[in-house]
Amino acid sequence: MSTQADHGHELVPRPELTPDALRAALAVVAPGRLDEMQATKDEAFAQAVEWQSLSPVQSWVQIWAKEIEIARRPDLSARYAQAEKDLEHEDPAIAREALRELSAVLEEALKAVRG
Repeated sequence: MSTQADHGHELVPRPELTPDALRAALAVVAPGRLDEMQATKDEAFAQAVEWQSLSPVQSWVQIWAKEIEIARRPDLSARYAQAEKDLEHEDPAIAREALRELSAVLEEALKAVRG
C-alpha cells in the first residue's frame, strides 16, 4: 500500500497499482463490483493480446484505481453520489454544477492515484 495525503477517514489505504492489490481493495470498499472488475480485466487482457500492447491493461489499472480511490474515501464518494443525483435535476444550473463536480471528483481521484 502506498502513502497518501490525509483526507480524513479512509476505508482502506490506497492500494498498489497491481491487479491483485486493486482486487483486494475493491473487495473491501465495493465487493458488489468484483464481477464487473473481473469482466473488464478479462476484456483488457484479451485486447492486450489482440493489439500486442499493454495499453489496455494500463488503462484498466487506471480506471479501477480511480474507482477504488473514490470508493475508499467517504469525502469523494459522497461528493460523487450527490453530483450523480443532481445530474437529473430539473434546474439546468444545478445539473451543470453537478457535471462540473463529477469532473472535479474524477480529476482529484485520478491525480491521487497517479501520485
